[in-house]
Amino acid sequence: MSRFLRIGVSCVALIAAGMVSDGIAKQKSAAPKVAPATGTVMANPLLAKWTGPYNGVPPFDKVRVELFTPALEAAMAENLAEIDVIAANPAPPNFDNTIAALERAGRTLNRVLNIYGVYSSTMSTPEFQAVEREMAPKLAAFMDKINQNEKLFKRVEAVYQTRESSNLTPEQQRLVWLDYTGFVRSGAKLDASAKKRVAEINERLAALFTSFQQKILAEEGGYVTFLEKESDLAGLPPSVVSAAAAAAESRGKKGQWAILNTRSSMEPFLTYSSRRDLREKVWRNYYSRGEHGDGSDTKKDITEILKLRAERARLLGYQTHAHWRLENAMAKNPENAMALMMAVWQPAVARVREEVADMQAIADQEKAGIQIAPWDYRYYAEKVRKSKYDLDEDQIKPYLQLENLREASFYVAGQLFGFQFTPVSDVPVLLPDIRVWEVKDASGKHVGLWYFDPYARTGKRSGAWMNEYRTQERFDGEIPVIVSNNTNFVKGKAGEPILVSWNDARTLFHEFGHALHGLNSKVNYPSLAGTSVARDYVEFPSQILEHWLETPEVLNKFAVNVEGKPIPADLVTKIQNASKFNQGFITVEYLAAALVDMKLHLAADKVTDPAAFERDTLKELGMPKEIVMRHRTPQFSHVFAGDGYSAGYYSYLWSDTLSADAWEAFVQAGGPYDKAVAKRLHDFVFSLGNTVDPAEAYRSFRGRDAGIAALMRNRGFPVPAATAAAAPAPAKTSTP
Repeated sequence: MSRFLRIGVSCVALIAAGMVSDGIAKQKSAAPKVAPATGTVMANPLLAKWTGPYNGVPPFDKVRVELFTPALEAAMAENLAEIDVIAANPAPPNFDNTIAALERAGRTLNRVLNIYGVYSSTMSTPEFQAVEREMAPKLAAFMDKINQNEKLFKRVEAVYQTRESSNLTPEQQRLVWLDYTGFVRSGAKLDASAKKRVAEINERLAALFTSFQQKILAEEGGYVTFLEKESDLAGLPPSVVSAAAAAAESRGKKGQWAILNTRSSMEPFLTYSSRRDLREKVWRNYYSRGEHGDGSDTKKDITEILKLRAERARLLGYQTHAHWRLENAMAKNPENAMALMMAVWQPAVARVREEVADMQAIADQEKAGIQIAPWDYRYYAEKVRKSKYDLDEDQIKPYLQLENLREASFYVAGQLFGFQFTPVSDVPVLLPDIRVWEVKDASGKHVGLWYFDPYARTGKRSGAWMNEYRTQERFDGEIPVIVSNNTNFVKGKAGEPILVSWNDARTLFHEFGHALHGLNSKVNYPSLAGTSVARDYVEFPSQILEHWLETPEVLNKFAVNVEGKPIPADLVTKIQNASKFNQGFITVEYLAAALVDMKLHLAADKVTDPAAFERDTLKELGMPKEIVMRHRTPQFSHVFAGDGYSAGYYSYLWSDTLSADAWEAFVQAGGPYDKAVAKRLHDFVFSLGNTVDPAEAYRSFRGRDAGIAALMRNRGFPVPAATAAAAPAPAKTSTP
């Protein structure tokens, strides 16, 4: 329960963040005694303890949308009653009757919210969206009732003040510190008037987050590009054509081809299509999401979100929302985050200039009569790759079959952590396309379950992400984790393998890294488990796992075509030679979004026109006109569908400074599968959760802080002498 307290925002924001989800399977016998829900509510399967194998599993076969509202209301009432029991306990406050009691509370609500979160991100029908709009402010109000419970806070504060003299373990001291600072950061010390206003802001923000997410979902479903003639397919490889045909048929347009308004459909089309007019159309559909001036336009929502965040930050005693968000992150403050981003920005922009010159030269040679525009970048980048490295995506893609890549990720997990994956069919799933594997460790002990939901569909948000359905814990008994990976690959014709791009393959490994972070967790308290770490640290385990995709062991064993022939050795060599290709585009596309995110939240309530702010900021930064932000402001769900990555999109770069440096630890030792380094990675990164300060955890793994030198080398950028040894992590916090 205390994980919600520390974040201090609505439960909906946690769900919308995509990766963070809280679920506990078993109500502990030592939990506060409260009267259970009665009457017809008791028959609601969402409220029941999870049953079945593996310490219980989510009852997806029993879920109906109309069950969510009564389940959430009953579970919130039960949780508030539990909180009242803890707050009113006449015994002097101590760790067990206050902090551990909070860990035991809210089990029913966690179970309901986990399934609610799955529906929100993957099964968002109009009926479910109506439930979201109703429940978002109610969930926010519920959270504030806990965060502003004065009796409860006084008990937490008392435990905090005696934490160093109470014989607590380091993990318990860490949990006490996080709970206490979570209360304070949520406004526990404010006067009554300020608390009331913070609660009002949180309720309104919850409604706006839901509105934003639903508008973007509508934009993705409402702007499909249908191709009607064979000539519209010019340049497209068979795998893209087949997927587009299947997508059209599923939408009642058999005989046509559909390019969906999602990244996994848009990017291949822009990479291969020789029809510049259609490339521009698909590009504009995708990058104009949220700013069509209609009912799905998000700009007013964004303006209000920024103003409310700024007001809340001031009420809580912070200069800006960015300062509030980063206080407990590795970066500690916006200045440190900006310093890292700007150190990389100029070298990345310089590389883009070189990339554009190479592309323009080819366009001129072909007498295309154009200047490279954003909808041309991917198309001509492929031509440059072929020219420079005798390599293009179409050569690689036949060897990148989705199912083989999934097996490859299992192989890496086995080599690094001893995990074994076995498919199971004795657990309910939402749809037949969703599959489940049991995970065991090297000794054969059950570790958890891994769900895989790979395909795009109406009502499923775009992108890729990881969720925890149930969090690992062991303080009152061993509870195994349940995690999922979710992607949006376009399902092709029956019996045909799904071929993915190199970038999509990296994304698959990235998200599986998050899953492994959850599966490796070995902590006592669920609020500290798995991925419950600082936002600018959580991407480290996922980003380092991307490196194993390119290892010979993976490519030689799992990169095979439909005829079973392995990827040729000379093609692997070409991939390795081109590993730093297009890093200007990749870095600038991402960094532009991260910089605009940070500057939006530093400017706070001065932003009256988000689109104009984006345009002016990018001009000031010297943004190349041939590139747009990876997530333009009107569609930036990371930032405006919840607080999760707000003023925190920089986190991917911060984490990549760690992952690049950590990868060099393997390279400098016995190679990617070095057992000693893998054990340190497990012991000090993947298994620790949030039981120690992340900077301290990294130093335990590497023996020092991570500078940006490895990051710059990994991207092929020059390493400035003054920054070669600079650590991205400032001094450790005062946490125990």
